[in-house]
Amino acid sequence: MIMTHGNPNKLREPLAEIAACCSLPQALETMGERWSFMILRASFNGLHHFEEFLEELGIARNILSNRLTRLVESGILKRAPCVDDRRKIEYRLTDKGLDLLPTMIALRQWGEKWESGVPSNPVLVDERDRRPIQPISIRAHDGRVLTHHDLCWIDLADLNAADGDDNDHDGVVKRIASI
Repeated sequence: MIMTHGNPNKLREPLAEIAACCSLPQALETMGERWSFMILRASFNGLHHFEEFLEELGIARNILSNRLTRLVESGILKRAPCVDDRRKIEYRLTDKGLDLLPTMIALRQWGEKWESGVPSNPVLVDERDRRPIQPISIRAHDGRVLTHHDLCWIDLADLNAADGDDNDHDGVVKRIASI
């Protein structure tokens, strides 16, 4: 446990200690590259064939081939023979790939707010009522929207020890850094 700024109540993750087992660097190793995200976005938009990706994205053939291979190897896309022409290969999102949709939407919304300053077109809507989706947010177990002020880190052992007792807050917490 690491104290920050001499305050015993404010703790942070031991970054150097967890670097090898932290899921964030592992996720970035898989997806942390522009073309991988562009291919993923194209997949969510219904593209499945090498030539479609090539034409729509304007990506170099060798880079596309490399990125598709990496996305398949990491289990985000799967290769399968095309139903109408078994000589062709198509790339389909796996469950692991589909689970990246909230990340893609959150990055898009962040870019609209902080980079471009304008909403993207087309607008992502709920198919049932054709209303725009809400901003991606962090939610508590009861559905409340949380900000960074509402968050803290707690050791897994302390969380497991307090399981079933919502009033046990004696464990040491690691607060999220403030702005």
